[in-house]
Amino acid sequence: MFYPARYDGGVSGNLSTLEPPQELWRRSGRELADEVRTRLEAMWRLDAELGQYLVEIDSRGASKLYGYGSTAAWFAHMARMSRGDAKKYLDRAHGLNPGRNIDGTELPAVAPATGAAALDGEIGPHHSDRILHFLKKVPSFVSEEDRSKAEKILVELARHATPQEVVKAADELLARMDQDGKPPKDPDPPERKPELRVRQRKDGWFDIDGQLDPITGTRLSTILDPLATPRPAGEDKWPDLRSVPERYGEAFGEAIAMLANVPDVPGGDRAQLLVTVTLEDLKSKLGTACLDMVSTITATEARMLACDCQIIPAVLGTKGEPLDLGRAKRLVTPALRKALTIRDGGCAFPGCHRKPRHCDAHHVTMWIHGGLTVLRNLVLLCGAHHRLLHKADWTVRIAEDGLPEFIPPDYVDPLRTPKRNILHRPVAV
Repeated sequence: MFYPARYDGGVSGNLSTLEPPQELWRRSGRELADEVRTRLEAMWRLDAELGQYLVEIDSRGASKLYGYGSTAAWFAHMARMSRGDAKKYLDRAHGLNPGRNIDGTELPAVAPATGAAALDGEIGPHHSDRILHFLKKVPSFVSEEDRSKAEKILVELARHATPQEVVKAADELLARMDQDGKPPKDPDPPERKPELRVRQRKDGWFDIDGQLDPITGTRLSTILDPLATPRPAGEDKWPDLRSVPERYGEAFGEAIAMLANVPDVPGGDRAQLLVTVTLEDLKSKLGTACLDMVSTITATEARMLACDCQIIPAVLGTKGEPLDLGRAKRLVTPALRKALTIRDGGCAFPGCHRKPRHCDAHHVTMWIHGGLTVLRNLVLLCGAHHRLLHKADWTVRIAEDGLPEFIPPDYVDPLRTPKRNILHRPVAV
C-alpha cells in the first residue's frame, strides 16, 4: 500500500499551520468565514500540487512504478474513485502542468497561466475545467499569442467571478476568434417551423403541445405573464395556492377569451415588445437586435416586427447605458422599468442569470430615506437577491459610468472589492 508523506505546508501550503476545528461555537461569524476562506485556498493549492504529482507519475509510467496498466487505473484505486473520475482528474492535471514525452522532451502545459493561479490557491478546479474546455475549442489558426492572451483574460476573471461568468466570457472570446463558427454538418439543414398540436380527449378536455419561434413565443409570454401572476391575498388572507402550470393554464384561457371579444382583429391588441440594438450596429445597419432582453433576432426580423407590433426602440451606448428610449405612453413607471431592463438586462447581482420579468426594482437609497425614483437610484434584483440585499451586509451603488456594482461584506471579501454582473452584457476584454 502506498502511503504519502505527511504534508508539511512548505512554501505554498498552509494545512499544517491550520488550527483544528475545535469549539467552533466560540468563533465569531467573521472568524468562521476567514477559516473557511483559508481552507478553501489551501484545498485548491493541494489540488493543484496533487496534479503535479500525477503528471510526474504519468511521465514515468504507472506500469513501471506500481504495476498498473495506466496512471488512471492506479489513481482510481489509490483515491477509491471510478476510473472515469480518475481520468478527468488526470486530464486536468496534464492541462495545467508541463510534462514529458516518452523520449524525455518537455511537453508544455495547455493552460500554464491557469495552472499558476491554481497553485497560488486563487482559483479552484471548477474554474480550471471551464478554461481548459475553452482552450480545446480555440481554432488551430489562432496564434499562440492570442490564445495566451485569451487564457490570461479568463484567469483574471476567474479570480473573482463564478464559473458561469467564465463560461460566458469564454464564449464571447471564442466568437471573436472564430467569427465564421463551425461549418454546418448538413449543407441544407431542414427549416425549423413552428408547430402546434391540439387534440380533444373523450372527456372534452384538450391536450396542447408544440414549439414556437422566438418572436411568437415572446409575444405569448408578454401576454400570459401578467395574467399568470399569483393572486394577492384577499380579506380571508389565503395565499394563491395554484401551481405555476395551473396559473399559466388559466392565463391562457383568459387570453383566448379576450381575443374572442375583440371584433374584426383576430390577433387582438398588438403585443408591446422591447427591441434593443447597440449604437454601432445602428450606424452600420448590421448585426443583431435583442428581443425583450431574452432572444436574439436579426435586423431583418426586427424590421418585420415593426410592421405588426408596437415597437419601443432603444439605442444603447458602448457600455450598455440607454442613450435614447422611445415611449408608447407618457407614464413614468413603465418608462423607468424599460430603462432598467435595458441597462441591467436582468438581476444585476453578480453571477445571477434571472431575467427582467423575474425581478423587482430596488431603490439604492431607500425611498423612505429620501431616495428618488430615478434611473440612477434603481437597480433590478430577483427575489432572492433582493431579500439578500435587505438582510445581509451586501451594499449596492451606481458607479460613475451609470452601471450598478455590489460591495460584498468583509467576511466574503476582506478587501470589499466592488463586483458586477457580466452575464447580461458583453464582457469587457
